[in-house]
Amino acid sequence: MKRSTRWQHTCLSLLLGGLLAGQSVADQQPLDARASDPNVMGWMQGFPPAADKQINARNYLLFPQTRWSFSHIRQLLPTATVGRGTGAVSPLPDARRDDIDAVQFKLADGSQMSWEQSLAANYTDGIVVLHRGQVVYERYFGALQADRPHMAFSVTKSFIGTLAAMLVEEGVLDEQAPVSYYVPELKDSGFGDATVRQVMDMTTAIRYSETYSDPSAEIWEYSRAGNLIPRPADYDGATSLYGFLQKVQPEGQHGEVFAYKTVNSDVLAWIVQRATGSSFADLLQQRIWSKLGAEQDAYIVVDQIGTQFAGGGLNASLRDMARFGETLRNNGRFNGQQIVPQAVVADIRRGGDQGKFAPAGYATLPNWSYRNMWWVSNNDHGVFAARGIHGQTIYVDPKAEMVIARFASNPVAANGANDPISLPAYNALAQHLMRQP
Repeated sequence: MKRSTRWQHTCLSLLLGGLLAGQSVADQQPLDARASDPNVMGWMQGFPPAADKQINARNYLLFPQTRWSFSHIRQLLPTATVGRGTGAVSPLPDARRDDIDAVQFKLADGSQMSWEQSLAANYTDGIVVLHRGQVVYERYFGALQADRPHMAFSVTKSFIGTLAAMLVEEGVLDEQAPVSYYVPELKDSGFGDATVRQVMDMTTAIRYSETYSDPSAEIWEYSRAGNLIPRPADYDGATSLYGFLQKVQPEGQHGEVFAYKTVNSDVLAWIVQRATGSSFADLLQQRIWSKLGAEQDAYIVVDQIGTQFAGGGLNASLRDMARFGETLRNNGRFNGQQIVPQAVVADIRRGGDQGKFAPAGYATLPNWSYRNMWWVSNNDHGVFAARGIHGQTIYVDPKAEMVIARFASNPVAANGANDPISLPAYNALAQHLMRQP
């Protein structure tokens, strides 16, 4: 990946905000975490809030408004509920430690940083660390609270990927079948002759750009079709996610290289919903959420016809995200039951084809791969992760018996901006917990 392309990808929030507000990236100098705290900024305070402190569907993706809006998406966009069910909340034993904030690690330039400093550096909204299933660290900042859902962005992909892998394991989905077998409406699109497996691992070859600095890039119509950003008065593009997916054209040969393109997740959701007769939200509720013993309902952003945004629309509480990570750490077993088949977790942990991943050029993820919409490190700790823009993650380190769930509102979208701090911090904490269990 060329440096210019990487930079364009990292600037989603600033470029999107600039497009909506008529500003350039150069005009926007991000405030630090303390100065951009929603309570300091005064967003949405008062009845009604002052005109210059209001956040709505037109400005919610601007920074620093994002530091409030990512914890209040349901007040801004239509959503579908993922219910927790009626069962008891599963316990997360409390074993808080007072030695974690001081954990030190080294950055690439040789400088030192502490765990506590890293949280502010990456605009952390909340973080939970589990060690051997116990909560050893939990902090919330700004607008986020323990019982408040936060936008998970592309962490959502790992949920639809896991559900699809479960259906493959059960024989409900044929991973080698063409997409058009399940969704005939996509027969003439770029996805029609791709296999389900190629969609699951994002090795489809399609004409779809997420170059946010290009007003003609497909990401803009996709976002407008999904009701994520306002449509201009003269808009004549797709008006639903399904409508947009049918317009995507082929480009290249399927199966040759990994290319991270969000539209694959919505195609996969369409396939899964057709195969099961259940919506993404209902399937997630029935197969995972209600079995976790979750504390809170989750919810998913929907388009104007109710299509649930599987590419990045999930909102959930941090402790419940940690529960899902702990489920995967324990080979799919949690809350006294096998929620995800062990074979599915093993398949995720084996990772995908590193040779197909490498050309994507992720400088912060050398030797990683992608499988079932999970990012897999292939390192000696067996780390794998769900990752979303602006710093969202479920990070699982099996060797260290550690799970980290984090929500953030970093002003730069792509994780290449926070990885140089986050990944060394996570590794340092893993080493610390292994030395001092």
